Amino acid sequence: MGRLKLALYKTPDISRDQSDRDRYVSILSDHLHPFMSIVHSNGFGQFQQDSATPHTSRVAIKWLQVHSIDFIHFYWPPKSPYMNIIEPIWVVLQCAVQKRSPPPRTPLDLSTALQDSWCELPP
Repeated sequence: MGRLKLALYKTPDISRDQSDRDRYVSILSDHLHPFMSIVHSNGFGQFQQDSATPHTSRVAIKWLQVHSIDFIHFYWPPKSPYMNIIEPIWVVLQCAVQKRSPPPRTPLDLSTALQDSWCELPP
């Protein structure tokens, strides 16, 4: 089994006039799609999200259907919080980050520590 690619994403500052649904589709279009096109140019990239309201809006579902040829979207049934394939690894990452010296003090330090710890995990 190959290692998963972990992408940490900071939500961009978007106009507060946009609805959560529209903001989410904007993120999919402006950030997820280009990222998946570069990192998984073969179309086999896998995208998973939870069932938050903006994620299940008609416009978001339609966007994912239109772009389904570009990457695989895992369907997450409502009220199924433990389906995430990466969930068990968070404890391992948390322990690895907590062992770092010096400990991360800023969000950027934490992001770097998480990415470094991820890369240090055995395949």
